[in-house]
Amino acid sequence: MSCHLCHSKNIKQRKGIVRDLPEVSILECDDCGLVFLSSFDHIHHGFYENAFMRPDESMEEWISETTLDDKRRFEFLRDAILNKDVLDFGAGTGGFLRLARTVAKKTVAVELDKEAAALLASQKVEHYYSIDEIPPDQKFDLITAFHVIEHLRDPIEFLQNIAPRLSQSGRIYLEFPNANDALLTMYESDSFSKFTYWGCHLMLFNHDTIRLAIEKAGLKCINVEQIQRYPLSNHMYWLAKNSPGGHNVWKFLADSNLEREYAKALAKAKICDTLLVEVSL
Repeated sequence: MSCHLCHSKNIKQRKGIVRDLPEVSILECDDCGLVFLSSFDHIHHGFYENAFMRPDESMEEWISETTLDDKRRFEFLRDAILNKDVLDFGAGTGGFLRLARTVAKKTVAVELDKEAAALLASQKVEHYYSIDEIPPDQKFDLITAFHVIEHLRDPIEFLQNIAPRLSQSGRIYLEFPNANDALLTMYESDSFSKFTYWGCHLMLFNHDTIRLAIEKAGLKCINVEQIQRYPLSNHMYWLAKNSPGGHNVWKFLADSNLEREYAKALAKAKICDTLLVEVSL
């Protein structure tokens, strides 16, 4: 077994369990830091087209759980979206694009999930199942892929495939879980390490490995933004109770100043739970 990014054979096993596939190991490259599963064989042809990623979740629950993130992403990217042509790869239920089209010149979705695609069609969102279906001469000023790259067998090939769709001065924004999440690397929460790893997340990148992947794809990494989606109360609950959802239980800790300062401290250490990366040609 060698690293999927730097091809080193200096691989170690990372503490934790893949919650839905306990027989699969979590590996980490000792040279570059990429985290990846020991096998990708469970992601078969048609997996993402037929809702296998969310077998117990209704469409309404999917929409509800992504609403806050859709708003956060839109507010962060509003100026970049204004009067621009936008492509959202892995658009899901289309929450981000529904906000984006209020200020964008044009919005287009690529989404494999057939149920989500039907919803997009009902909302008159221009939709394709593959980037190859989009007219070859169509370019975009902004391409987004939120929580997509960690699902892919070959993220570098993905970046190389979407790059020709970008206008010369355009930007790609990638959002994904941070492999160096504080609960894993600083607090070393045993319970979190048995919860967070998932069979659909084939590779996990950190601040440095995503830069290496972008470089290998022949693109330029402009910025890596550290984002903390879950607040201090969530982390404290994990450490005290070994369970998720603490931000919904210990609401007395929901102080915006406290949460902001905690997030800033994690960002400085590059151990927030989420990364948002800006890429150019």
